Amino acid sequence: MKKIDRETVQRILDVADIVDVVSDFVSLKRRGSSYLGLCPFHNERTPSFSVSKSKNICKCFSCGKGGSPVNFIMEHEQMTYQEALRYLAGKYNIEIKEHEMTDEERERETERASLLAVNEFALRHFEYNLNETDDGRNIGLTYLQQRGVNEAMIKRFHLGYALERSTALYDEAKRKGYNEKYLVDTGLCIRTDTGRVYDRFKGRVIFPVFSVAGKVIAFGGRTLKKDLAKYVNSPESTIYTKSKELYGLYQAKQAIVKHNKCILVEGYLDVISMHQSGIENVVASSGTSLTDGQIRLIHRFTDNVTVIYDGDAAGIKASLRGIDMLLREGLNIKVLLLPDGDDPDSFAQSHTSTEVEEYIASNEVDFIQFKTGILLQGLENDPIARSRAIGDIVQSISLIPDAVTANVYIKECSRRLDIDERVVALEVEKRRKQQAEKDANAARQE
Repeated sequence: MKKIDRETVQRILDVADIVDVVSDFVSLKRRGSSYLGLCPFHNERTPSFSVSKSKNICKCFSCGKGGSPVNFIMEHEQMTYQEALRYLAGKYNIEIKEHEMTDEERERETERASLLAVNEFALRHFEYNLNETDDGRNIGLTYLQQRGVNEAMIKRFHLGYALERSTALYDEAKRKGYNEKYLVDTGLCIRTDTGRVYDRFKGRVIFPVFSVAGKVIAFGGRTLKKDLAKYVNSPESTIYTKSKELYGLYQAKQAIVKHNKCILVEGYLDVISMHQSGIENVVASSGTSLTDGQIRLIHRFTDNVTVIYDGDAAGIKASLRGIDMLLREGLNIKVLLLPDGDDPDSFAQSHTSTEVEEYIASNEVDFIQFKTGILLQGLENDPIARSRAIGDIVQSISLIPDAVTANVYIKECSRRLDIDERVVALEVEKRRKQQAEKDANAARQE
């Protein structure tokens, strides 16, 4: 294994620009001679992460983390010094000159690098299968074409196919010298109690999951058979924590910053079809309930989120918790209901980019209007149930951290529900105090 030589290291350090590097992960706004954004290393609602272009350093004034471009990448991506240098060299198209590493240097190479290398091999393997094998073209590629996915999107999202043979990937990885331990640790392969190893994703269309920095950290596999679970996903590992990742964020982050808005959908194909239609500021929670980690990830790039739901009433009610979590983080929330029978995938496939944009602009509503329509439907003659539903809406307002924004929604709630504004304000304040007591008790217990 080789190490980057000193001249290349110095060139990387000279070229790497801290504002440019941090902007790949955090939405920055100019403040005088510096830039300011939400710290990516801890949860905060008020920006305290300062980036100085002239000094070429960054620092969070709350948690203290920061440093040079290399320090930032090391901390943010959990990379070694050498890995961070290679990342920056790739970003700035700097040719790397290397020398052979000593035994001591080789020992310091991390498990993380090995896991990422195995995933990178798997990505190329799956892509080759899809495009260059008969089964890949006849099964995987045909499926994607039937779903309306074009060649550009297949390349953009690095879609692939896992052959039906139970050890296809395992055999090829072993032939190329990859360690069985890392094949199992990434979840690409499964080891049975008897010691037999086989491929996790055999016979499935593959959707790679990328980190914000563009590293392959996991895979989702979609079967085309009816007697199997539709999707199988990579298990969590040293390089992959499901609750802290969003599908499509790597491809969407620049568009999110450009439009200052993130559109949140549910599945892989929802994201891909929206991108194909020209709407690129779209990410997915990949079929799981939204988590605090995913919300904080969005907040690093924008304050504005539009959540898209299809017309399934049961699914919508189950997802209302996600709206409260977004509000608690201090995000501005819009909600969009698609026409009955449509999901983001089918809607994007059947409409032009302009039509999709116009539909979103014309039909997205604030969370109070959305919750009012969902929760109060059919309760006109049931005052008890209506009271509970109104309490749910008031509870959402009480979660908003910014007092001015909360006050605007108090007025809106009062107007829409025909309730005295003072009553709404008092109820919001009461619920805030109750929540503060709960948080205090939880902090003491912790």
